[in-house]
Amino acid sequence: MLDSRLPLALDSGGLIWPDEGDIAVFAPTAEIDIDGIAKERVKIIHDFYPAYAAWSARGYSVSTMSEGPYAAAIVCLPRAKREARALIQQACEVSGGVVVIDGQKTDGIEGILKAMKSRVTVHGPVTKAHGKLFWIDPPAADCFADWAAGPELTEGGFWTAPGVFSADGVDLASALLADALPEKLGKQVCDLGAGWGFLSAHILQSEGVEAIHLVEANYMALECARRNVTDPRAQFHWADGTDWSPAHKMDTVVMNPPFHVGRASEPQIGQAFVASAARLLAPQGHLWMVANRHLPYEAELKTRFIQVEEIGGDARFKLFHAARPLRKRR
Repeated sequence: MLDSRLPLALDSGGLIWPDEGDIAVFAPTAEIDIDGIAKERVKIIHDFYPAYAAWSARGYSVSTMSEGPYAAAIVCLPRAKREARALIQQACEVSGGVVVIDGQKTDGIEGILKAMKSRVTVHGPVTKAHGKLFWIDPPAADCFADWAAGPELTEGGFWTAPGVFSADGVDLASALLADALPEKLGKQVCDLGAGWGFLSAHILQSEGVEAIHLVEANYMALECARRNVTDPRAQFHWADGTDWSPAHKMDTVVMNPPFHVGRASEPQIGQAFVASAARLLAPQGHLWMVANRHLPYEAELKTRFIQVEEIGGDARFKLFHAARPLRKRR
């Protein structure tokens, strides 16, 4: 991770920060420590709400946008190749000084290093903890212009962006859930983990819906959803789906919950979404959800709802309907 490689680069690798000015750090995980930089100089750039909130709670200046200019920049490489290249392009555009790239081998750092070496002079790398860190001098403004990426219109007519879930088109699990939803869902509906808005666009075709609340932690995904769901009944919430709280209870929650942050499956994330859905619903409320067939959500559903039934699916996905959330006794 960055906090294991950055000190080495600063102590003996030849990396030197400019004496003055802010240093932008793009997409760092919430768990790392940024050693070697005074906190007041650090500007965290992050569009994932839990990480944004965690860095803010630690007293750092945080933004979803790379406004710049900055004296230097660090890019913490994300998994998605196009998103990684887009972040590097942004960092090069707003930095007047050195640009540092850090990432794990499993996140494609080797490929990025090779691609950047073909364009600019690369310093380092520092290799440790199954990853690499390297840096480049201030590049020409257009050196990585072809790596820029933002919201784009897919062949299916939806706006998506690199790094958002199912950026290439409609997710098969979400499509399966959309086909299984009843004609009536109630007045107040929540799309928990709404992504770029496919399910919400479908839900707004249901009879009697007065408001659809799109709750999404990925800022860029929510920006895409604003383009895809233009109905005035749509309300957009950049928030963590596991702790978002509305002003009133929901009649229905619909969700295709996330189940990983890195590469490994983490079913506790989806289980936390089930618990959150139960908390958000009115006493007679309903949950409709889809999940990968191997994920263990049944026990959590039965812990949180009086009525739970599997209503179909296919070889890859399972569909659930749960009703009447259980309330903890005080």
